[in-house]
Amino acid sequence: MHHRTLGRSPLSVSAIGLGCMSMSGVYGRGDDAESVAVVHRALDLGVSFIDSSDMYGWGHNEELLARALKGRRAQVVLATKFGNLRKPDGTPGVNGRPEYVPQACDASLKRLGVEVIDLYYQHRVDPGVPIEDTVGAMARLVEEGKVRCLGLSEAAPATIRRAHAVHPIAAVQSEYSLLYRVEAEETLRTTRELGISFVAYSPLGRSLLTGGVHGTGEIPPDDRRRDHPRFKDENLAKNLEIVRRLEPIAKAKGCTLAQLVLAWLLAQGHDIVPIPGTKRRARLEENVGAAGVVLGADDVARISAAAPAGAAAGLRYPEAAMKAVYL
Repeated sequence: MHHRTLGRSPLSVSAIGLGCMSMSGVYGRGDDAESVAVVHRALDLGVSFIDSSDMYGWGHNEELLARALKGRRAQVVLATKFGNLRKPDGTPGVNGRPEYVPQACDASLKRLGVEVIDLYYQHRVDPGVPIEDTVGAMARLVEEGKVRCLGLSEAAPATIRRAHAVHPIAAVQSEYSLLYRVEAEETLRTTRELGISFVAYSPLGRSLLTGGVHGTGEIPPDDRRRDHPRFKDENLAKNLEIVRRLEPIAKAKGCTLAQLVLAWLLAQGHDIVPIPGTKRRARLEENVGAAGVVLGADDVARISAAAPAGAAAGLRYPEAAMKAVYL
């Protein structure tokens, strides 16, 4: 496993990280014992970048990681996020108020059982609070030694610029895959100008790009993908056409489809770090294998042509959730 530096920070991370959201009931029920085993296997394979959030299972994910990382904290660059919350009526909300930032951080530190968070993201931009105020409060966490570096998730280029002017941003996390390129590549132009790394979540298109989904009937009833437009019947059929165009390329390279699309992301630049999520050891091992797939310029061009920017059918989130991203 090779490593990449996050922005201009001192944080060096494995080129492929591990996203932990699926371990906390988002894509069907998880198994805590297996999830802990996945984290341990990731560390054994050289994966040093672990990504969580206080909203994944509403604290469950961070508590799970506290168990998984006991005695192995030094092997990990630990990232978590704040800002998403549930309102008293159960509906989703966002809070970027300066007074809330240290409260959220202290709660995450307690759940994680650590003294410092390596990379602390604002999970969603609060449109009701100037980004300068939120990042100013985050910067005070760095001064206090509770956080090492700062990040933003799903922030638009103008917001990134404003935030970076207050305190250096080490990484911006947004969805980026062969199925979602337009806004991601627009963001990349800004992050590269500012010397910020791009952490790509859902790099496998929530499993669409693995070739493992063939119809909506395969998705469990309690799996949130059932609500995602890209998995609706008509859109899914069109998106699977893209997958079929990629399959012979993977076969020719002697790798799995998942490894091909992760290798494509890695080939976009050393400032990109994909964090595929999984709750199964077999999938983890497959994903890590992408680090050994070598793509030449012709390979990258062929893959890009098979899944051109804007080709995916359907929004990446349900319409209401789209109002909270790229702000």
